[in-house]
Amino acid sequence: MRCPSCGSLDDKVIESRTMANGESIRRRRECLSCGYRFTSYERIEEKPFMVIKRDGRRQPFDRDKLGKGIERALEKRPVSTSLIDQIVTEIEDEAYSRGKTTREISTSDLGEIVLARLNDVDKVAYIRFASVYKHFNNLDEFIQEVKSVGGGN
Repeated sequence: MRCPSCGSLDDKVIESRTMANGESIRRRRECLSCGYRFTSYERIEEKPFMVIKRDGRRQPFDRDKLGKGIERALEKRPVSTSLIDQIVTEIEDEAYSRGKTTREISTSDLGEIVLARLNDVDKVAYIRFASVYKHFNNLDEFIQEVKSVGGGN
């Protein structure tokens, strides 16, 4: 490890501690050239959880982007911020669970998880999200979706 003080590559580890439930190691080091003491951290580099877009592109899962979409759907609805956070966490957990082995999920699977959760929480939010997610081709498709949520009334 390069000394931040003198740039030497010669150092010794004075102390090692396991951090964050065993997910990283903190090491105190001392430069053998100048005696400067510094700390380094070591952790496993994990493959990021990816979302497969409709056109086949892959991008890292973004909890903030998911949260913003759900917040937009629930805008001006009687749903607390803490419930929105809980919904986002539940959707994120379900997505990670479904993509556990491959470390990825399709936008269609993710969208279905969101729709199912919003359907349980708020029907208007469900329709708002569905109108963007499902790309209705005409008014009849939209009306049919509203009827299916409303029980056909």
